[in-house]
Amino acid sequence: MTNITTTYLGLPLRSPLVASASPLSDSIENIRRFEDSGVGAVVLPSLFEEQLELESYAVHADLSRGAESTPESLNYFPNLHNYNLGPDAYLELIHKAKQSVSIPVIGSLNGVSVGGWTRYAKLIEQAGAAALELNIYDIVTDTHDKGSRVEENYCELVRHIKRSIGIPVAVKISPFFTAMANVAKQLDGAGADGLVLFNRFYQPDIDIDALEIVPSLTLSQSPELRLRLHWVAILYGNVAANMAVTGGVHTGHDILKAMMAGAHVAMMTSAFFQNGIRHANVALHEMTRWMEEHEYESVGQMRGSMSRRSVPNPSAFDRANYLRVLSSYTQSPWRSASGIAKTE
Repeated sequence: MTNITTTYLGLPLRSPLVASASPLSDSIENIRRFEDSGVGAVVLPSLFEEQLELESYAVHADLSRGAESTPESLNYFPNLHNYNLGPDAYLELIHKAKQSVSIPVIGSLNGVSVGGWTRYAKLIEQAGAAALELNIYDIVTDTHDKGSRVEENYCELVRHIKRSIGIPVAVKISPFFTAMANVAKQLDGAGADGLVLFNRFYQPDIDIDALEIVPSLTLSQSPELRLRLHWVAILYGNVAANMAVTGGVHTGHDILKAMMAGAHVAMMTSAFFQNGIRHANVALHEMTRWMEEHEYESVGQMRGSMSRRSVPNPSAFDRANYLRVLSSYTQSPWRSASGIAKTE
């Protein structure tokens, strides 16, 4: 029988599909539904740094951090009094979830500074979370900030949290670094047990009629997976931290690709919004059926089989492949802009 179990952050999981942080996991009922649908673990919605500041200091000024240029920019941030769960409710959700389901429940903190993170990291651990995901979401708008300083701040945050708690810590980051491989190595050296690739920055739109900045949320699509696969395949074997793919995971085949690139788990959110929580069953069935048809006995057997260090031509992940990709598509004079052959 095909074995689809895996490990992530040292935790045994019954499947490599994880429900990533989203509003869908903010209730015990939905967490139970995720368990019934076969997911290996659930990441709770993020507890935001701004919420901790409001709770601890009752100030609203820091909500404009990174968006000082115009009054309209204040609309980038939600009203956190009504957004998501408050800190106390969040801890209660962890406590009840641990009692209600057998799959690991992972807490999530979203922010960029050490501040109150340490305190709430400890409280999240005490509430019963199996692990903690640091969802680092930082939009650097100060032209004097150097990339090296930003990277060191991330690493210092990881070191600080790791010294404070005993549960595993994963770090969710964006792909927007000059030297992505080096940043991953630094975070690995700082003690991160896992790397979650990648965060999606939600980019505001402009309403040209109302002359307003409009919040915009677009669900992911499978093509977004390629960026994640590229970097997981490059990092596989070069970092000790477990890797998770998030963003673009919609099907069982997407899960398989993530495992082959070198990930321990694949995280899904948008597909659940589009198809419901039971879509986990569909994706896992598709994954298992493919494994059976291709005589794979376990997920571990395929992990990293298509990584940069494993494929016959590792240049497929490097600059050397760039020209070949460009030259593989030529615009024939006998084709229209849509690529459809013209007829006389």
